[in-house]
Amino acid sequence: MVNLAAVRLLLLRLRRPAALIARLLILGAVLRALAPAPFRVTLDPPQTVETEHPVVCMHTRLTDEVEEWKIQHTLQLVREMGASTIVEYFPWPYVEAQRGTYDWSHPDRIIQHAANQGLQVIARLGLAPDWTRPPVDEKVTTFTYLTDDYYDEFAAFAGAFAARYQDELLGIIIWNEPNLSFEWGGRPVDPESYTDLLRQSSDAIHASAPGVLVMGGALAPTIEPEDSGSSMNDIRYLERMYEAGAAGTFDALAVHTYGFTLPPDDPPFPDTINFRRIELIRDVMVQHGDANTPVYITESGWNDDPRWTNAVRPGQRITYTLQAFEMVEDWPWAERMCLWIFRQPNDLMNRRDSYFSLVSSDFYLKPMYEAVQAYARGWPNPYAAP
Repeated sequence: MVNLAAVRLLLLRLRRPAALIARLLILGAVLRALAPAPFRVTLDPPQTVETEHPVVCMHTRLTDEVEEWKIQHTLQLVREMGASTIVEYFPWPYVEAQRGTYDWSHPDRIIQHAANQGLQVIARLGLAPDWTRPPVDEKVTTFTYLTDDYYDEFAAFAGAFAARYQDELLGIIIWNEPNLSFEWGGRPVDPESYTDLLRQSSDAIHASAPGVLVMGGALAPTIEPEDSGSSMNDIRYLERMYEAGAAGTFDALAVHTYGFTLPPDDPPFPDTINFRRIELIRDVMVQHGDANTPVYITESGWNDDPRWTNAVRPGQRITYTLQAFEMVEDWPWAERMCLWIFRQPNDLMNRRDSYFSLVSSDFYLKPMYEAVQAYARGWPNPYAAP
């Protein structure tokens, strides 16, 4: 016999969740209606950089910036500071996550805003998509692991990138700091293999966009010996690149040079990492008949982290940086000095880089910004000693 009371109780219990779900759906619709519309970004009228020192260049870090207005505002500040050129990182996997299919939405947005602000772009290309790397159950690899089986695929991407953005690009850097095992997929570094990657990429870029400079090198300054498992001395690495036939494969050499605790005029020595180490790199180029190839300093600067032994005081950082700009302008073979780093999306994610930055993640302009702006624009230095 059916228990009608039990049936009514069951139906009542079933109705309650349904009613609750309905109420939640209605509440969600109301909240969505009340929420402010997404911040709409509109382009400025086309801008022009006002500068008296085109050598001033900034390495931006917009790769992982989510909100478009922050990308726009960052580049507005770069332009207002008087830097005419930026270096920006465009990871290959962001564009070609699926083999043979390009999604240009990420670089389109950054390149569009840079061009709108009148900025030239040096694009740094790197990282390897998942489809170029072995399955995890066969071998655990990092995002910088790329074997020569896929050099032609990377070169095709570099050529397509150059063709798409050639009107806005000054140059393209092929890979980043390949003389570090960390940047070479955790493998022993290999100057000869990198030269092959550079050669294939150069051919593709020159074929699709002859006016775009191919920049090789981007070597990390290090004094590690040639047989080190973690890295290779940048001077020896470059020598081996030339021995492998690198001459003619790049239109400019990208160089990273940091001062750490030493002033910019500290003399260069093979066993010392300082700003003028770049002169030893230049000597290698001259010795291999490459004196006519220019150098772009695509990473440089001093850090004022009070907790880092390789940092300097904030006042020293300003003084050293401005002196370094003056030195680079006196080197006829050097074209730009790009400071690492203008601003990062979140200072809390990387404390060390936050003390390299000129602008905080919440857009506070640091004294370093004001000092570089005064230099670039030809204004009096607000932090000059009386």
